[in-house]
Amino acid sequence: MSSALVLCRFLHFTVVLMLFGACVFRPLLLRHAPLGPALAAIDRRLAGLSRWLTGFALITGVCWLLLITVSMAGSLSAAFDGPTLQLVLGSTFFGQVWSWHLLFNALLLACLLSPLKHSFTLRLGLTSLLLITLAPVGHGAMLDGLSGQLLILNQVIHLACVGAWLGGLMLLVMILRQPATHAVGPILQRFSGIGYGLVAGLLVTGLINVRVLTGELWPTPLFSGFALILLIKALLVCAMLGLALFNRVRINGCEQRLGTLRASVTLEWLLGIGAVAAVSLLGTLPPMVAPL
Repeated sequence: MSSALVLCRFLHFTVVLMLFGACVFRPLLLRHAPLGPALAAIDRRLAGLSRWLTGFALITGVCWLLLITVSMAGSLSAAFDGPTLQLVLGSTFFGQVWSWHLLFNALLLACLLSPLKHSFTLRLGLTSLLLITLAPVGHGAMLDGLSGQLLILNQVIHLACVGAWLGGLMLLVMILRQPATHAVGPILQRFSGIGYGLVAGLLVTGLINVRVLTGELWPTPLFSGFALILLIKALLVCAMLGLALFNRVRINGCEQRLGTLRASVTLEWLLGIGAVAAVSLLGTLPPMVAPL
């Protein structure tokens, strides 16, 4: 059951983060991009992908609720018992947050399937609410009072940085897969410029999370449990940073190396998905809070 929960968390986190990031980066990368006719093709693909991702997010969100219900009740049949589900949704912190989360997910899907899909403000608002309601799930709900609220706020900022980076990379992969009839240098420069701020926010909020949850600058022992998975996540992020710097210094004349650039950006995106997988596992492990 725990393995199913980790897988469900991973799939749900991944699609929600990519939905948010793609929505944020769409105007930042493409509004003034020299893409010409390719822009319409990218928009069509992104619109179709967003609908599929939102539908998949709703399915995995419901599965997450059912798995949590089974975990709380200790019985597989509880997942299909109406009163038990109502009890989880109405009487637990997770259930109350998740009720709103599933509502925002359903509203986003309805928006993307209707003429309202052309409203950027509505789509951004719903994807933002979807991401925000992920923050209190897991370790974000460990503390009470003002400390707990600040920890959730820090987690929101962390998820926003991760989501923007991951979704932006997905959009960049889509751009690079188009026929090489446009200049990608300006798009890469714009992405890199924004990426510096995202990386800074990701690192600062990540270190705050570690310090608050473990009471240390880095949890110990280093090669077991929570600390080991956190180390794997950090190494994956470092590898992403290395690839990002590699791409940044090779922007000049990148149109002549589109194959290498496409492979590098795709690998960076896959490493990001791997980091999300590590986070999904971290959320199910005790953070080994150090005694004060």
